[in-house]
Amino acid sequence: MFWKHLVVWHVFGKAGVEVKAMELMRPLILDTSACSRGPAAKEGYLALISRLQTTLRVEGVLGIFFEEVGPLFALQGLDFRHALGENHLGKRTGHRCHYRLTLEERALGELTCYRDRPFEEETLARFERWLCTLVYPLRNALLYQEALHRSLKDPLTGVGNRTALEEAIHREVEFAHRYRLPLSLAILDVDHFKAINDRHGHLAGDCVLRHLVERIQRHVRKTDLVFRYGGEEFAILVNAGLKDAARVAERIRREVESEPYLCQDGRAIPITVSIGVAALSAGEAPMRLFERADKALYMAKQAGRNRLTLASSP
Repeated sequence: MFWKHLVVWHVFGKAGVEVKAMELMRPLILDTSACSRGPAAKEGYLALISRLQTTLRVEGVLGIFFEEVGPLFALQGLDFRHALGENHLGKRTGHRCHYRLTLEERALGELTCYRDRPFEEETLARFERWLCTLVYPLRNALLYQEALHRSLKDPLTGVGNRTALEEAIHREVEFAHRYRLPLSLAILDVDHFKAINDRHGHLAGDCVLRHLVERIQRHVRKTDLVFRYGGEEFAILVNAGLKDAARVAERIRREVESEPYLCQDGRAIPITVSIGVAALSAGEAPMRLFERADKALYMAKQAGRNRLTLASSP
C-alpha cells in the first residue's frame, strides 16, 4: 500500500481559465492487493501491470498508463512533475485532479490528470484503483533514471555527456514519433575556443565552459536536455518546434555575447557561440536529425560565427 495526499481542483471556464477552485487534501491508503479485485481486474488490470513493467523510462511508463487508462476516464492529458524534471502528455486544459504520490516514505512526484468534464467522487475512486498499477513501475523508472543521471554526467559542467546524448536522442526521437510531439536539436560551439585556451590557459577555458552552461540553463526548460558531447561542443534537445527552439537558441547566443567571463584577476574573456538548429521531421532517424543540426552549425561558422542558422527540411 502507499500513502498519498489527494488534491482535487475543479476548473471552469474557457481556455483553462480558473474561475472557481476547490482543493481537497486528505490522507488515503490505497491497498494494491485490493486493486486487483472487482471491476478493474475484469477491464485488464493485470494486463496493464505487465505492460507497465516493459520499460524503465519514466515517459514510457506514463505513456502506457495514459494509452490504457485515459480512454476509460476520458482523460485528455497527464502532467508529472518530479525531482529530475517534468513529463507532459496530451492537452493540459479543463478540469483536473492532482495527486502527490509517495511510496514507502519516498516522494515520487506530483501527477495531474485533465479532462473536459468534472471528476466526480465515484470516478476518482475508480481511477485510484487503476492508479495502483502505476506507482511501482513509476518508482522503478525513477530509480533507473536517477542512476543514469549520475553516470551520464560531464564532470566539468554537470550536464549530460556524449553517451547521455546518444541515448537521449534515440529515446526522445522515438517518443516524439510515437506521440506525434515536436522535437528540435540545437548544436552549439564556442567560437575560437582554442585561442581562449592558448591565451588564458586551460583552467580559464574550463571556467568559460562552466560559465557558458550557466547561461544555457537560464533559458532552457526542465523538459529540455543539455549535453556536452565534445571539448567546446554542446547539444540541446528542445521539446518544441523549430520556431520556439530557435527563439531559445537565439536568447542563449545573445546572452553569451553580452556577458564575458570575468576571471579572478579581473580579466574579461569575451565569448561568442555559433548555433545550428534542426526540427525533427516525420519518420526521421536520430542521426539524420543530428547531421542536419550539425550542418546548420557548420554553415553558421562559415558565415562568420556568432550567429544562428536553421537547418533546411530533409
